[in-house]
Amino acid sequence: MKKKNTFQDFIDCAEYLIGEKWTRKERLVIEGGSAGGLLMGAVVNMRPDLFHAVHLAVPFVDMMNTMMDASLPLTVGEYLEWGNPNEKAAYDYMKTYSPYDNLEKRAYPAMLVTSSLNDSQVPYWEPAKYVARLRTLKTDRNPLLLRMKMEPAGHGGASGRYDRLKDTAFEYGWMLSEVGIRE
Repeated sequence: MKKKNTFQDFIDCAEYLIGEKWTRKERLVIEGGSAGGLLMGAVVNMRPDLFHAVHLAVPFVDMMNTMMDASLPLTVGEYLEWGNPNEKAAYDYMKTYSPYDNLEKRAYPAMLVTSSLNDSQVPYWEPAKYVARLRTLKTDRNPLLLRMKMEPAGHGGASGRYDRLKDTAFEYGWMLSEVGIRE
């Protein structure tokens, strides 16, 4: 029941970096995967003005629907961390920060959402559904890309060493290009 502290702490750190002139909003790119993707989705919903670009990797962004499905591999074991949405107090609290459920009609930073068709931990439909809804709501012209790995890959990305390196190069290349670094 204190999970939202995670998101506020992240935002506070970003504000500190900007306040101390370590960076500025136009150069601030954030990245997180899986539960870190939930972090990215939550902080972008809370402060879309603070970040220039975000990479959400295999993001756990439709947490309410996923956590309501006890047949999924990780759900029941995660009740201790996230809460059991079958209990009203937990449901109400979780819903206040669920990335998918808190999308609004407004401007968002540039976004790259990456996932895999064969991810057994965050099923492909979570990021696909998130991107589809975000496309109907966002009011800006910032890029919103969904990159779905159709070849063999799972929650940790591509299964081959060189394929993983190619994916990482793509992700880093996208993030760097978003802050104007192209060579």
